[in-house]
Amino acid sequence: MQRREIPFGRPMLGERERQAALAVLSGTTLVHGPATQAFEQAFAQRIGTRHAIAVASCTAGLHLALFAEGIGPGDEVAVPAMTHVATAHAAEFCGAKPVFVDVEPDSGNIDMNALAAAVGPRTRAITVVHYLGLPCDMDAANAIAAKAGAYVVEDCALAVDAGYGERKAGGLGRLGCFSFYPIKHLTTIEGGMVTTDDDDLARRIAQRKAFGYDRTIAERAKPGIYDVTALGFNYRMNEVEAAVGLAQLASLDDFQRARSANYRALRAALAELAEITVFAPLKGKARSSHYCLNAVLPRDGSLDRDAIVAELKAAGVGSSVHYPNAVPLMRYYADKYGYRAGQFPVAEWLAAQSISLPVGPHLQEGDVGYIANAFKAAILRGRGRQAAAQ
Repeated sequence: MQRREIPFGRPMLGERERQAALAVLSGTTLVHGPATQAFEQAFAQRIGTRHAIAVASCTAGLHLALFAEGIGPGDEVAVPAMTHVATAHAAEFCGAKPVFVDVEPDSGNIDMNALAAAVGPRTRAITVVHYLGLPCDMDAANAIAAKAGAYVVEDCALAVDAGYGERKAGGLGRLGCFSFYPIKHLTTIEGGMVTTDDDDLARRIAQRKAFGYDRTIAERAKPGIYDVTALGFNYRMNEVEAAVGLAQLASLDDFQRARSANYRALRAALAELAEITVFAPLKGKARSSHYCLNAVLPRDGSLDRDAIVAELKAAGVGSSVHYPNAVPLMRYYADKYGYRAGQFPVAEWLAAQSISLPVGPHLQEGDVGYIANAFKAAILRGRGRQAAAQ
């Protein structure tokens, strides 16, 4: 079979996005303008929340989700051990302590029994992560939070359009935080969004993303005159980014159909590999957004992930890892809090043995079959190496 070059992800930008950006650049309003407002309104409608507040990144959104509620030193925020480090950093930014919780072996989502045991009198918030786009058990998460007097932040960085019952991710907790990094479900080049149904919280987040100003530019009776009534940051999204995001929303249905079809086809093609764990796209009330397909190798290390990834690369198939280590075992957190290997066995297994394969809308005809064949060939050679070593 002729060699192909298939990246793990690629920005899906076309003429609509270029014209949207050019329209902004042809004008004089580059921030605080109508494109951002239109994108916020359209995204809120898509998710089904009362509010959507555009921010500079998902990390900024996660920070604001805690900061706007006054979380600080002495407080604790429960977070899953398997996530992007930004989830935990948001608590650190506020001076709070992230309390790490292991994850489920069949989904990668936070383990609710372990979460219930980890929540204590200092817990102010629980940040759940919809791992690779599959919502966690939000009924259980909200019940645990309510019992503790805490609230739930959804890290939806990989979960645009993911469903839970009749609602979408981002409308299941107190707040949802989304990422629009270039290879996510949709992109604004860089950027993020915070969603909520809480009117007062939306107002506070909007204020704190813009230095703590007491009035927006549009609300100032005298140009340049304002007061600052709260501590805030420069976490805004600019008009070019918002215009690109608004254009991306017009293509999102097509993107999502492609992701779903590619995921189903690739999962079916790999079903014969008995030793590989592939998480189901449905679990209870949860429906995945199909960010990627995560193939997890055996816990015993009998298959060498590095060798398999190297063979995929040689075949032109891009891959990734989500994520390279359990967050509490990353040096910053291990040094600060004393975490050691063995404390988060499921997260450690996923970090050491998972391979994320592409299913995005950038895949061309025949790419899914090519990826599957390359992966199966690499696994077969891995089996051979294992047999030879015995």
